[in-house]
Amino acid sequence: MSQPAPTSATTPASANALDVLHDRGFVQDVTDADGLRELFATEQVSYYVGFDPTAASLHIGHLVGIMAMAHLKRLGHRPIALAGGATGRIGDPSFRDAERELLDDAQIDANLDGIRAQLDRIIGLSDGDGVLVDNYDWIRDLTTLTFLRDVGKHFSVNQMIARDSVRKRLTEREQGISYTEFSYQLLQAYDFAVLYDREHCRLQAGGSDQWGNIVAGVDLTRRMHGADVYGLVWPLVTRSDGRKFSKSDGTAIWLDPDLTSAYAYYQWFINVPDADVIRFLKLFTFLPLDEIATLEEQHTAEPGARVAHRELAREATRIVHGGDGVAAAERATSALFGDAELVDLDDEVLADAFGEAPSVSLPRKLLEEGMGLLTLMTEVGASKSNGEARRLVDQGAVRLNNVVVDDTQRIVTPRDLVGATTMVLKVGKKRYFLARFA
Repeated sequence: MSQPAPTSATTPASANALDVLHDRGFVQDVTDADGLRELFATEQVSYYVGFDPTAASLHIGHLVGIMAMAHLKRLGHRPIALAGGATGRIGDPSFRDAERELLDDAQIDANLDGIRAQLDRIIGLSDGDGVLVDNYDWIRDLTTLTFLRDVGKHFSVNQMIARDSVRKRLTEREQGISYTEFSYQLLQAYDFAVLYDREHCRLQAGGSDQWGNIVAGVDLTRRMHGADVYGLVWPLVTRSDGRKFSKSDGTAIWLDPDLTSAYAYYQWFINVPDADVIRFLKLFTFLPLDEIATLEEQHTAEPGARVAHRELAREATRIVHGGDGVAAAERATSALFGDAELVDLDDEVLADAFGEAPSVSLPRKLLEEGMGLLTLMTEVGASKSNGEARRLVDQGAVRLNNVVVDDTQRIVTPRDLVGATTMVLKVGKKRYFLARFA
């Protein structure tokens, strides 16, 4: 277990790929840092990272690995993205308290389709200089007898039980661990051996929770093929405010635009704590390190200007949602957090922006016939009665789509919709209400 020494903030074209990964924060441990550095210096290296299809989309916790793969590809090395169609049917026990719910074949296949598209979009695998593989292709027809004879004989049960994630499930958790999950590391190790044989893959990388599985793969490949191969892990990235990067708490930021809009994605990054912004610029953007160093200087001198945050949000969103996504997110941010009138915003953006605001659905017919503003305020809960609503309007405390309303006789119509179905009421400085007309 070893780590490479850091290099300077800039990244010359001749920089070794391992040092580039280290400087950007992608390296926690390497099985043989000197050997891997030499390998990167002498040949194009095929490397792989695995992704289990346990959901229809990857999220920003996976993005650390995807970005590491993309950086290596930009440095001339060859990515192999492995979609775990077989191992995903089992579930990795690493750092889990309970066994993962097993998915049926149809759901796994649907998840794989979405994940393949996301990996291709960010890493760029459809240009022929890289490959997407599914370990179900070589595991589904593997017989038990063949697996035990050719793979199982190379593993020590004593070492497998000694792994923290397995030991804790055996001794500290009521659920225990099934033989299915216990076998996971054998299958992942076998993936490395197969990919070395088929694709001359020399490096497996992953999060630090995969260290035991990766080391097992390095050892199995050496035993089966007599090959020198390597393993690398990056730290499991968390925010300094304790917010997780996973789907387990229901707040995941997904890479699928149908699950997390460009606006919500942009907002997540622009609101990261000050302590994280430079680290995340290195991990989640392609900005050169010298530009990030300049942003760090600006951030240190004037943190309130949030220049680094805006650049992080802009560049991170560009990678996942493209230039159009950045433009839409910035336009919505400017409208929603400024004094300008809200116009031409998607209902999805409004729902994201005002997620904690009370929301009421009303018949579209009411709007088409013309609805009194005072009645609307009462319907959405902005006032208890039309009388209270009238007083609030007279006091200048009411805004419709961010425009002050001073007419108590105001009638709202479809022309007042911000999105396809939504209008926004604001009372006072902080009370927002959404009215949806379906």
